[in-house]
Amino acid sequence: MDYRPALRQRTGVGEYVHEVARALVATAPPDESLVLFSASWKDRLAASTVPGAATIDRAIPVSALNFAWHRLGWPPLEWVAGGPVDVAQATHPLLLPSRRAARLVTIYDLDFLDHPERTQREIKRDYPALAGSHARAADQVIVISQHTAREVESRLGVPRSRISICVPGAPSWSRRDGEPRSGGCILFLGTIEPRKNLGRLLDAYERLLVVAPHAPPLVLAGRVTPEAEALVDRTRTAPLAGRVEWTGYVQADQRPALFSRALVFVLPSHTEGFGMPVIEAMTSGVPVIAADRGAIPEAVGGAGILVDPDDAEAMAAALQRVVGDPALRQRMSDDGWQHARQFQWTRTAQGVREAWHLAREHRRAAHG
Repeated sequence: MDYRPALRQRTGVGEYVHEVARALVATAPPDESLVLFSASWKDRLAASTVPGAATIDRAIPVSALNFAWHRLGWPPLEWVAGGPVDVAQATHPLLLPSRRAARLVTIYDLDFLDHPERTQREIKRDYPALAGSHARAADQVIVISQHTAREVESRLGVPRSRISICVPGAPSWSRRDGEPRSGGCILFLGTIEPRKNLGRLLDAYERLLVVAPHAPPLVLAGRVTPEAEALVDRTRTAPLAGRVEWTGYVQADQRPALFSRALVFVLPSHTEGFGMPVIEAMTSGVPVIAADRGAIPEAVGGAGILVDPDDAEAMAAALQRVVGDPALRQRMSDDGWQHARQFQWTRTAQGVREAWHLAREHRRAAHG
């Protein structure tokens, strides 16, 4: 399994890869061995990162390896890993070259097809051009939602029988005890990038301040990409100056404390492959307002409020409603906590393992 997306400052994809690896090790049968692969010139994969998993860590510049793998289909994984493997799982949409292994790719969403300008470096160069052919050539494709499964089938031409849906799990956190005592905050958590639609959230928050001047502060948590610097500048001037807090990247062990501050969590994204912070918020007992786009409604279920992400007035009205109604917050907290309990990483690992078996069957049928 390619562990590189989880190597440093794990975002949603990295967190998914890390938690799946942990769950696979925890549920592994005696005849199964998980090997985590990484290649980087400066970042090392420690053997203790996922206890119970073997590791292969190569000091190879990631850009050079990606170009060779994506564009040349070389070198084979067996050569880089130093031995044979049964299954080669890419935790991204492009195949790992291999001589004999069953090969899988992982597709979280197809935003890179619709908006390549939102992506960076190798993703912009390779994903739009190669993802379709790689997905069709894969022995099995792993996706994280029904929405993405439909997209991969209809837009990339992958048969539904070769798509495995492996939905993320909920964190092992305990539900917080009551609401924040200091008045709390309105929280967003995720990479600060254009598709997260934070400009519209700022529009909604400005409208909320007009009708509720004492509304809680807005906390925007996550790594700020260069494309989002204009949003930071906007919050330094009235009416947002002093009302918006930027935390930067939040480590995994710091997220429970962050959610404990939240009166309500907001995910206004135009698209998400699933929306893992929704489940994290609900696990913590935080009410959720989220966009009615992409796979987000699958994550929210009936336990949160869905809004049109392009409608700042509707988003502001939802915020005003939740912030001003303690009884509604309690009901949403209870419903969300119950909803989040159905998402389990061990179930995700079971789905991934089943995808491996399907991939091996397809490989045998195709190549003997």
